[in-house]
Amino acid sequence: MDRVPTGIKGLDELLGGGFPEGKCILVVGSPGSGKTTFAIQYLYSDSGEGIGFTDVLKTLTKLVEGENVERIALDPITSVMLRYGEELKRRRATVEFFDALADTGCTSLVTSELKTSLLDRRFQLEEFLSHGVVVLHTLMHQGNFVRAVQVEKMRGISHDTQIRPYQFGTSGIEVFPRDKVF
Repeated sequence: MDRVPTGIKGLDELLGGGFPEGKCILVVGSPGSGKTTFAIQYLYSDSGEGIGFTDVLKTLTKLVEGENVERIALDPITSVMLRYGEELKRRRATVEFFDALADTGCTSLVTSELKTSLLDRRFQLEEFLSHGVVVLHTLMHQGNFVRAVQVEKMRGISHDTQIRPYQFGTSGIEVFPRDKVF
């Protein structure tokens, strides 16, 4: 399977070369965990070109056709899904949204808020619909906050599932693929 570099130093090593090409990847994390930075690095890491937008469902195909777009990022999907008050409508819209992303053939990255902590995890519909899930954790260890990344799932490719540390640096997020968190 062809890979698309993530733009995150060290993360491609965990993924065996990058995200699976043409698939939708979900990045979840708590506020301040780096979801927006992650999405920006992903968009601009390769060619410096990308599309970021809030509501793409109606115009997604039109935006992608003829523009040679290969990467899409939506940060966060929550802003789109909050439009739907009823659970059934929200679920239907989420499925339609992920189907629309898949139909573009682009490698897509969607961010979402992490609803619970590491030990008390509740899964969201987006996690089941996406091809891969990357979780950005903010953990407490001996009175200090530790940032950690985990490739929770990535269909069709071998990947490291261990929780690995990351930090914000002058060039954005950097993952330390050989280090352990604790």
